[in-house]
Amino acid sequence: MIRILALVIMVIPGFLAAFGIKLMRDMTFGILQPPIPYLWLQFLLGLFLFLGGLSFVAGFIFYRDRKRNKVQKRFAKR
Repeated sequence: MIRILALVIMVIPGFLAAFGIKLMRDMTFGILQPPIPYLWLQFLLGLFLFLGGLSFVAGFIFYRDRKRNKVQKRFAKR
């Protein structure tokens, strides 16, 4: 059950990052999504979602590897 919960915790930020990429792509082609009034705001929201989702996943993986001593010496706990 714990592994399923961990998978769900990892999938949600992944979906948010994918949605952020979609918003940035739509802005590039000039497609404005209904609740967002400006294209530049849509791009910034997409960039924020992408970077937030990516950083969460990367931080989770880094924390797990650090706990299992699978990182370089400069990143290991002292």
